[in-house]
Amino acid sequence: MVRSDALENRARILETARQALIENSDVSMNQIARRAGVGAGTLYRNFPTREALVMAIYQHEVQRLVDVVPELLGSMPPLEALRCWTTDLVSAMRQKHGFGDALSSAAHQAVSEQSYGPVIAAITRLLDAGKRDGIIRADADPGDFLQLTGALWRAATGPRDRSQPMLDLILDGLTARSGRSTTAD
Repeated sequence: MVRSDALENRARILETARQALIENSDVSMNQIARRAGVGAGTLYRNFPTREALVMAIYQHEVQRLVDVVPELLGSMPPLEALRCWTTDLVSAMRQKHGFGDALSSAAHQAVSEQSYGPVIAAITRLLDAGKRDGIIRADADPGDFLQLTGALWRAATGPRDRSQPMLDLILDGLTARSGRSTTAD
């Protein structure tokens, strides 16, 4: 059994590292340990390499995204829950892109493969809730939706953030309308 202080240290390291890497992708492991208020030994015992730390940040963020779905669906209509969740996903994708320099291509591939299933499951749950309510098209596909969101994080860069207007278009395309054909002619 892991001690509660060890779990707290690990959580503090992950959050501190996430923030530090957002601010400066070149931050050192020792700087992260100092900012987290732990010794370098504690940091390296939990995350023996920078790559291990970055992968753990990704996994933690994906788990957070997956875990919030029931709360969103319990507190707002499905389409609004999908909007809120997608906005968080896009933010996480931007951060992941910024951390990318810290990962080898093999690690980048591994984290993408590990996160795909849980993210698709979260999207499925959100879409299914909207389908049950009749607000989301019956043919809405989680994989298609995820692929479309890939454009959103890129739209947030540059002089004008276009991610929300683009998300509006995506969600409008998902909206069920009576009499509308949902198959290609």
